Amino acid sequence: MTGRQADSEASAGRLDADGQTGRSATIRTELDDAAVLAASVRPDNTPQIDTHATDGVVETTVERGTTGGLRTTVDDYVVNLAVAQEVVQAAKRFDADHTDETQS
Repeated sequence: MTGRQADSEASAGRLDADGQTGRSATIRTELDDAAVLAASVRPDNTPQIDTHATDGVVETTVERGTTGGLRTTVDDYVVNLAVAQEVVQAAKRFDADHTDETQS
């Protein structure tokens, strides 16, 4: 391996405990109810996934040993976040519909 290849691989991610190059991605999503949504997807986190909400933004960092593993995990995370957002929106509509009924 040439020095150029090693530099390229090291810049793609961090070295893990075995000296292998890892891959990482950080996803920042500005959302209403960011804290609720972050809490909704957090149970799926592994030790290599960190999710938190700050100032209306859900931020998740994923680290994996391979590009394929990173891609799969990020894809799963995005789907989970979208489903959580749909559930929160449905709950708000349900609450709004029932609040109107009880106030009539």
